[in-house]
Amino acid sequence: MPLTARVDWTVPFHDLDPVEICWHGHYVRYFELARTALMQRIDYDYPQMRDSGYAWPVIELFIRYAQPLLYQQRLHFDARLVEWENRLKIAYEIRDAQTQKRLTRGHTVQVAVDMRTREMRFVCPDILREKLKPYLCFNPRP
Repeated sequence: MPLTARVDWTVPFHDLDPVEICWHGHYVRYFELARTALMQRIDYDYPQMRDSGYAWPVIELFIRYAQPLLYQQRLHFDARLVEWENRLKIAYEIRDAQTQKRLTRGHTVQVAVDMRTREMRFVCPDILREKLKPYLCFNPRP
C-alpha cells in the first residue's frame, strides 16, 4: 500500500502576486505542508528526525505548473512516498478540490545526513526503515 497524505487548503489573499494568482514560490510551501502530513503519518516528523540523529535536507526540487492557483480556490495537496531505500523521493500533486483537475505536480528528493558527523547516508537509516514497515513491503536487512 503506498504511503500518502492529503492536506486541504484554500488559497489566501496574502499568497497572491500582483496579477492576482498564487505566487509560484508558495508552491514549495504547499509541498512542504503535504510532506509534513506524510511524515507525521509514520511518526517521523521534524522533531523525531532530529531526535533520531538525522537531518533530511532537500537536494532536488521539481515543479510543473500546469494551471494557476486562484484566490479562494479550494485545493487538495497530495504527497506520496515513491522512493525510500537510498533517499526519500516524494511526489506531489495539487488538485482543485471541486473538479479534481490536476493543477500542479512535482517532487522533492531528500537524503539522510548524520547530524553528528554531517555526512550523507546512502542507505535508509534503520529508524526510517522501522517507521515504514507497516506501510511498505520490502526485504529487511539480514
